[in-house]
Amino acid sequence: MASEKSLADLIAALPDGDGWGPPPVTETTLNGVPYAPFSKGDKLGRMADWTADSKDGRDGRGGRQQYNRNFRDQQIYGAGSAALFTAPVAEDENTFSVVSREPTKTRYGRGAVFTRGRGQRGARQDTRGGRVQLQRPGRGGQQGYGGYDSRGGRSNAPRGRRFGWKDYDKPTRNRDASINIKADWQLLEEIDFNRLAKLNLDADEGEDIDSYGFVYYYDRSYDKQSVKAAEKRLVPLDRAAYNVTTSSDPVIQELADKDEATIFATDSILSMLMCSTRSVYPWDIVIVKQGNKIFLDKRDNAALDMVTVNENAADAPMEASDGNKDGINLPAALAEEATYINHNFANQVVQENESSKVEMAHENPFYNASEETEPPASKAYKYRRFDLSTSEEDPMYLIVRAELDAVQKNGISGEDQFLTVKALNEFDSKAQGSGGALDWRTKLVSQRGAVVATEMKNNSVKLARWTVQSILSKADVMKLGFVSRANPKSNDKHVILGVIGWKPKDFANQMNLSLSNGWGIVRTIADMCLQREDGKFVLVKDPNKSILRLYEVPAGSFDEEGEEETVPETVPEEE
Repeated sequence: MASEKSLADLIAALPDGDGWGPPPVTETTLNGVPYAPFSKGDKLGRMADWTADSKDGRDGRGGRQQYNRNFRDQQIYGAGSAALFTAPVAEDENTFSVVSREPTKTRYGRGAVFTRGRGQRGARQDTRGGRVQLQRPGRGGQQGYGGYDSRGGRSNAPRGRRFGWKDYDKPTRNRDASINIKADWQLLEEIDFNRLAKLNLDADEGEDIDSYGFVYYYDRSYDKQSVKAAEKRLVPLDRAAYNVTTSSDPVIQELADKDEATIFATDSILSMLMCSTRSVYPWDIVIVKQGNKIFLDKRDNAALDMVTVNENAADAPMEASDGNKDGINLPAALAEEATYINHNFANQVVQENESSKVEMAHENPFYNASEETEPPASKAYKYRRFDLSTSEEDPMYLIVRAELDAVQKNGISGEDQFLTVKALNEFDSKAQGSGGALDWRTKLVSQRGAVVATEMKNNSVKLARWTVQSILSKADVMKLGFVSRANPKSNDKHVILGVIGWKPKDFANQMNLSLSNGWGIVRTIADMCLQREDGKFVLVKDPNKSILRLYEVPAGSFDEEGEEETVPETVPEEE
């Protein structure tokens, strides 16, 4: 009886005519809390999916909702209402930063191997625009994930290529500066390479002022040499060669007294400045301002005198402090070896015939027969002038001492063609720092283009400097020799595998080398110094950043002993 009374009381408490359920309302909030709108006539087709948004017809994973004809008249209950329950962002998430120094782990990690088409579903387009059906790995020895077939055996199909170093993934190298920056040096300018790359100045082809020295004829038998034939051994020859800095050159001093130009330099120093945006290793140039003249000088045993090896490689040779235990493959040892090879290679590939050599207008200005015990090397010095003026009211000229190494007869016209002779060297294609170079002994003949392209990538600044020097000297051909170690584990014996010749301007186009950008850099640095009082400046390449810094140094900064960076005097000798 009590239960019946309670039921009657409940029925009486109901609103008239409404039945069960909450009263109808038009608001979508209940005490400030949002809730999903509903209808008593809605049919439940599936469980409520709060992560889905059916406004664009896609599911929560970005894919299209599957069509089911059994439920085509039914809506998905709760679909499109997830946005109502989204909590407001308390603060800007862009300002959030991770405090932990632990490297972020990605799905694949560094060095993951990818294969084209792996993991894709459906079809892809072929080269003609048609559809190609992708086959799934299955029985019959087809390749599956990880290079294994469906039966667990190893597949013989080639694996995907391994990606190289990225800019954010390169190993960190901490190099030392080429010169010790003193506390009393005043920093004048700091220029990053991006600004230098935007400079541009068109200069003329240049004119010859005077020439000194002589050159021998090039031995064409090195051009016809095949790697498969007997290798020619690199023989050291003692010849007197000179690399006198600008201020110590007696010819340049005489031209400066006659006010022939505003800027004076040698081709080695000028090429380093013009190709500075490609450099990675540290270097420095001493700039002396006297009146309205600028002299670009170098220190004794300067870094830019050495021929670097794989400076631009993504995985360049490591220092001993970075874990390189192979002493002969350290950057300093490789540079010393490459400099030694270039000096001897240029002497070996010429025919030393006194009766057929080509002499310039004057004798070698640096050779003194009464003091030297060695004969002079085949070298011609040409002093050439370039116009760097930006207007007729403000003329500016540059004089550079350029060098030529040999001469040869043109096969068609029979005229003399002047050459510059340089040498690329291979130390060990399997060692760290080789930059993925191909084995020259097996690939130089069959894949010469690939070998040269790899050298352009790994030695961009070195080849760019050699090309600029050839253009400054107005050489007709630039000869590049390929010299390799007789034994990769020893750096005292070398063999010549072949020689290739290019026209300097054609080679510059292949390297995407802009002479206008180089002249713009030279003019900009000269203008910075000309605005200052007379004195001495040092242009320094940052050892670890793509930045040039211009310092003003007190007088006599480089006169003290021990100021210059010393380089070991010993060089490897052929046995």
